Amino acid sequence: MPEFLDLHSRTTKVLRALADEAMRANGLHYGQHHLLAALWEQDGRTPGEVAAKLHVTTPTVVKMADRMTASGLLVRRRDERDNRLVRLWLTDAGRALREPVEAGRRDLEEKVTAELTDDERAALLATLAKVHATAERLVG
Repeated sequence: MPEFLDLHSRTTKVLRALADEAMRANGLHYGQHHLLAALWEQDGRTPGEVAAKLHVTTPTVVKMADRMTASGLLVRRRDERDNRLVRLWLTDAGRALREPVEAGRRDLEEKVTAELTDDERAALLATLAKVHATAERLVG
């Protein structure tokens, strides 16, 4: 396996395990914070809009939204202009998770980058942003 892809894969797996642990502290399953973040950015998106933003399938978002609706974080409502569309809206409980979730993510980021200098951290973020932009172009 190519060196970058192998290291990225191994790093992603361990970071996902750490993030999953942090999300469980807020009563969330891994990935649900991404759906919440999409709605914190723009509440009332359709499952398809969220799926496109997160690069997952619409059924994945629908299944996640089912669980989050059952736990009181979201509500579904028909679109006012197009009754065929369903939109996802945050509840007060969903909105209230923003600060603790973001604080947990900041804390995790600080811990995993603690051994980097400020310059190394900046270089890492700049390099990952370039890799991400290239990958986005290849996907899109």
